[in-house]
Amino acid sequence: MKNIRDDHEVARDLASEAGQLLLRLRARHGFDEPDVLRTLGDRTSHEFLFSALGRLRPSDAVLSEEGVDDPARLRARRVWIIDPLDGTREFAEAGRVDWAVHVALWENGELVAGAVSLPAQGSTLSTVDPPWLPEERPAGQRLRITVSRSRPPAFAQRMATQLGAELVPMGSAGAKICSVLLGMADIYVHAGGQYEWDTAAPVAVATAAGLHASRVDGSPLRYNVADPLLPDVLVCRSELSGMLLASIRDGADLDSAGPHAGG
Repeated sequence: MKNIRDDHEVARDLASEAGQLLLRLRARHGFDEPDVLRTLGDRTSHEFLFSALGRLRPSDAVLSEEGVDDPARLRARRVWIIDPLDGTREFAEAGRVDWAVHVALWENGELVAGAVSLPAQGSTLSTVDPPWLPEERPAGQRLRITVSRSRPPAFAQRMATQLGAELVPMGSAGAKICSVLLGMADIYVHAGGQYEWDTAAPVAVATAAGLHASRVDGSPLRYNVADPLLPDVLVCRSELSGMLLASIRDGADLDSAGPHAGG
């Protein structure tokens, strides 16, 4: 009989073990052939996680970035959503620590457990023991918005200017959301080019810790749907969400108005 606590621990332990496997692979292979290292990292971590989940949770479905998408998951009550190596580019760059392993469990319409391993940072954040967030931000501290290193959304700079915030480029969605959880940033926003596995595990941990997580229009994040594309996300402290969603909406209104709009 599966219990909730066991699922939290399975997510944490498998993410951590896959992370250690990737660290060893990185050390053994080196960085002279980054494309080869990226391919090895994706495949090695996927094979480990897929095999381990098959052994530990044989009746559950699995959705993995590196696996074949079996439509049977849409009829399953429980689905593990995994990103075996989030931040593949950074993984193959010497000195980069902003890459991660994601393991999440979706059950009956909700994310119920999750873990994000940050192997090069020596930590795993999980729903076993979600990070503690201070009740208030330090007074007068400038807002920090973490964004994609390679694909920051077009509205991010405008939002930063409007809010007097600093943009912090970083690789790996998991690393970026964890930076909010760890107090190194206040906001993570992204639009374009993501899938369910990019955010399921970090969103599970973020919401367990009390952070706000939604689409950039404020609608809920939906997982285990037929098309796993989930292109945008906002994660932030709950007290900032209203202001941020309004800022994003105002920017969208400006873009759609065009140069000759009246009013």
